Amino acid sequence: MKVLVTGSRGKVGRATVAALLAKGHEVRAADVAPPTFEREVEGDPDEYIQADLTDAGSTFALARGVDAVIHAGAIPEPTAHPPHVVFQNNLMGVFNMLEAAIRFRVPRFVNVSSETVPGFFFPERPFYPDYLPVDEEHPIRPQDPYATAKHFSEQLMDAGVRRSDIRAISIRPCWVQHEGNYERNLGPQVRDASVLSPNFWSYIDVYDLADALVLAAESDLPGHEVFYIASPDNVGNRDLREMVEKYYPEEDIEIRDLERRDASGITCRKAMDLLGYAPKRTWSDYLDENGETKPGVGGR
Repeated sequence: MKVLVTGSRGKVGRATVAALLAKGHEVRAADVAPPTFEREVEGDPDEYIQADLTDAGSTFALARGVDAVIHAGAIPEPTAHPPHVVFQNNLMGVFNMLEAAIRFRVPRFVNVSSETVPGFFFPERPFYPDYLPVDEEHPIRPQDPYATAKHFSEQLMDAGVRRSDIRAISIRPCWVQHEGNYERNLGPQVRDASVLSPNFWSYIDVYDLADALVLAAESDLPGHEVFYIASPDNVGNRDLREMVEKYYPEEDIEIRDLERRDASGITCRKAMDLLGYAPKRTWSDYLDENGETKPGVGGR
C-alpha cells in the first residue's frame, strides 16, 4: 500500500515509517518540520512533505493518492502548551485529515488516540478508574484539553464511517518508551513500586506500537474500532492486585480477572484478538533489575 504517516518525525511517527518500509509499503511522510535537502539513504520515506495539519489545504494535498492514513501528528500532552493551543491543534488536525481522506476516498484511516481518553491522567479534579485492568468499555470522563480532543477524535471517526465508506481504527497507546528513554521514565518504577503513575505501571515499546499501527493500516475490520495498545506486563513485573491494595488502599478500584499476575493496568486483549497484535518487547529487554540500561542496548 501507499501509506501517509503524519507526525512522521515524532517518536511514534519515525518508528511507524520504519515498520511500514520493512513490510514493503510505500510511505508518504508529513510533519511540520522542514525537509532536508540531502541524498536519500536507506530507511528514508519514499516522500516527505512539510505540512501544517491545522490548514485544511495542506491535508488535502497530503491525502491524494494514498491507500491508508496513519494520523500520528499532534501535540503529545497538555502541560507544555496553553490549553487552547493543545485543543485547537489536535482536534482540527484530525478533523482536516479525516475530511481530506473521505473526499479522496481513502479506504483506511488509523487515528492515534490516547490512553488518557478516560480522563484520569490530567484531571483538574482528580479521580481514579472504576476498575483495572482498564479496557475499551471503561467510562470516559475527560477534563483536560488533550484527552477531550482525543475523545472527540474518536467521535469524528464514528461520524466518518457513518457518512462514507472509510474504515477507521483508533489506537490508544500507553506511555511510549524507546531505547533512549526507558531508564529515565521507567527506571524509577523498576527500583521502587511506590513511584506511581496514572496508568498503573503500564507502558508500551515504541516498536511494538509501530507494529500495531501497521496492523491497523492493513486491517479490513469494518466500521470504527478502538484499541488500547499496551505491553501485557507491568513495569517491574509485580503483582498488580497486591500493588493496588498497597498503594491505593482507600480508593474503591475493582480488580477484575487478570490474565497474568503481573498484568498491565491497561489491557490489550481486544487488539490481540481482533488485530492479531502480538507484542515482542518488554521493559526488561532494556533495563536491569536496578532500572539501569543494560550494556549493549541499542536499536530494535
